[in-house]
Order: sequence, then structure tokens, then C-alpha cells
Amino acid sequence: MNYRQPQDPVSTIKSAKILVESYLKASTANVNTLTGWSLDDRDPQIIEQLMPFVGWLYRNYFRVQTDGWEHVPKTGKVLLIGSHNGGLAAPDTVMMTYDWFRQFGTDRLAYAVMEPKVWQALPGVARLAAQVGAIQPHPDLARAALRRDAAVLIYPGGSKDVFRPHSLRNKIYFHGHKGFIKLALQEEAPIIPFISHGAHSTLIVLADIYPQLQQLHKWGMPWLGGFDPGVFPIYLGLPWGIGVGPLPNIPLPIPIHTRVCPPILFERYGQEAARDRQYVEQCYDRVCQQMQQELDRLVQEK
Repeated sequence: MNYRQPQDPVSTIKSAKILVESYLKASTANVNTLTGWSLDDRDPQIIEQLMPFVGWLYRNYFRVQTDGWEHVPKTGKVLLIGSHNGGLAAPDTVMMTYDWFRQFGTDRLAYAVMEPKVWQALPGVARLAAQVGAIQPHPDLARAALRRDAAVLIYPGGSKDVFRPHSLRNKIYFHGHKGFIKLALQEEAPIIPFISHGAHSTLIVLADIYPQLQQLHKWGMPWLGGFDPGVFPIYLGLPWGIGVGPLPNIPLPIPIHTRVCPPILFERYGQEAARDRQYVEQCYDRVCQQMQQELDRLVQEK
């Protein structure tokens, strides 16, 4: 049954207040709690309390259009594979997550694999995200979630995808990461792609100078705070104007269109299939090609 939450101003303001309080509480929580290493950190009550505020952003700030939700089975495990944009704010991911709970309610098990560096750089954000369903990117965790018949959302391109240059905004950019294919084959899980259009303009990434900084680091330049960010974009956006590095950002109010694509099923599954490098490569290429076709179609429509 589709989820329906209050949409009146009082509920929205109350939800925004809960968001701030939850973030402050998560920021001061014990470092050994909400680490993303447990599937039991997910809290449906917190999710429900945050829904009215996120719903306001969905309707009024990003003015989201969405389609394709009929492709998601009503029950059972599923591997959701996405391509996202918009920097650390990742508004298309947040809007997709809102739509998931709107479609299936907050009790249906759903988890999202999140970049581990977020726990290092933004522990308050990461601990709050863990209560919504964020988990560490470890195959054992993802397997355990699928074996609970949960949905698991993975963005294979990671930080390089979410900060990819604006010139690559309409390209599927997984950077050769194939772990999700092996996971799907091992667990016999259908892959359902998630794509979006618009979030790339909420933050205009001009370039990623991480390769140059990485070379300087090899020559002796230390990382700021001893932290290797893995990506180092130069971008235009709020609140910095011109931002340098993977800083938190406020996304511009650009309309976003999200789409759930038809499921992708493979001919072979199981451990043997997952160990076949050539077959894994073929499956990876197929997913990338089909997602690129769907994204091209969405861009043409827009």
C-alpha cells in the first residue's frame, strides 16, 4: 500500500525540527554506535518522522517527476542499481528514497550502501543516514540484507559518479566497479536500475583534480587532516559560489525527474557464474548499456 504522510505546514515544520534534533543527537552519539555495520540500526519511526519535510522538498523545491515504479516487485529481494549526481547532497538519491517509502511504506526492508568516507568526514550525517538504512559497502552486509528479502540500493560509481563533471552528466559512470554484478549472481537477485535527470544541475562540477593532487601526495604533500578524499572536484554551487573539494553543498532548486527501469535478469546465476570473469564482464556491460539507453531516452524526453 502506498504511504501517505501529512502535508500541512505544521507537520512539515515539526519534521524539519526533528531532522535537526536527530542530526545533533547523531553527531554527539558514541563513536561505536550507528556505524553502518548493523542491519538493525534502521529505524522506521525516524524515517516516518522525516517524511513530511522531505516530502515538502520533493513537491516544492525539486518539483520531482517520477515513473516506472510498477517495475519493482511488491515483495522479495531486489538489487537497486543507480547512477546519481549533485555532490554530497545527492538530491536525486534522497528523492528516490522518499519515493520508495511513499510507494512501499517504511516497514519494507530497504538499505542503501554508502561511501565509507562519509563516516569519517561527516559522522553526524552518516549516523543519521544509518537510521534511515545506510550501510557500509561490504559484500557480507549486502548479502545478509538480500537474504532478509530486503531491497539493497547500490551506486557503483560512488563518489566519482556523484561528483562527475557536468560534461559527463548524461553518461552512466560506474568506473569499472563490478562488485554489484557478482553480488546479483551469487544471491540470484534481480537488478532494477534507477536513473535521474536534473540533479546534475543542482551542482555544476567543472572538473575533478584528484589525479593531480594524488600525484602531489606521492611526491610528499600530505592530505589535509590526513584524510584521502578519493575525489576533489571544482564546482559552481551553493553556498560557496566556487567550491573546491568534496564539501557539503546546498543543491540549487532544479526540477528532478527520476525513473525506475525494467528489471535486468541474466541467463546464469550462482557461485560458478560469479567466478566467471568473462561472464561478469558481459553482465556488467549489459547493465551499463541498458541504463545508458534508458538515460538517453529520459534526456530526449526532457
